[in-house]
Amino acid sequence: MTTKPRQRVEENHGAKRPISITAVVDCVGVLATGSVHGQLYLYDTNKAGGSTGFGTEELRTRVRRGDQLLWNVLALECEAYVSIDDIVVDREVCEPERRVYPGTDVAYWIATVKKDGITSVPYQIKFKVGTRTEAFTAPVSASLVG
Repeated sequence: MTTKPRQRVEENHGAKRPISITAVVDCVGVLATGSVHGQLYLYDTNKAGGSTGFGTEELRTRVRRGDQLLWNVLALECEAYVSIDDIVVDREVCEPERRVYPGTDVAYWIATVKKDGITSVPYQIKFKVGTRTEAFTAPVSASLVG
């Protein structure tokens, strides 16, 4: 008898799953338009778990209590600078904090989902782009869903 992938995910309900969320930013587009809107492509590693909206600003990351989320960012252009400045999300669901990989200056953001049964919790990512001192805020369109 074979088990469907969806059933396997549900059987591991108590296990902590790492879910990486990657933001790909068109830095030249952001600087030219003054906005992240239309210049942001979001992906996560939980497609098999039910996430949707890959490659759009409207990523819906399927999560449950105990999941560990890791946000990182990549510049679409190889010589452009972009970093995550903040992640604005309901702190009752998760509390992202900035960390740096040991021995490097490469930063990432990490959080653990605190509860089950969330319907849709929108969040915003704030980015530092190029040499601009002010952060660019992504539209509220990505979300964590239960």
